[in-house]
Amino acid sequence: MVYYLIVCRSLTYAQRTAAILERAGITAHILRSPKSISTTGCSHSVKISHRRLAEALMALKRADLSPQQLYITEPDGSYREVRL
Repeated sequence: MVYYLIVCRSLTYAQRTAAILERAGITAHILRSPKSISTTGCSHSVKISHRRLAEALMALKRADLSPQQLYITEPDGSYREVRL
């Protein structure tokens, strides 16, 4: 399944991000960022469906939150950064 990871700088930021998305009707799951994409070591990510990316970004913009980084899953299970 294709999904996006919104990388957040802390667990608190990930919780705020997920709460905003959930209020907008977008299913969001918090998880530790995979080591292959974590540049700061202890970051957390919010996982969302690829079909809901545009809505998610608009909801975050309205709440004045911007993603630190954004990744999409590749068919082989790796991650590719998506430029915003």
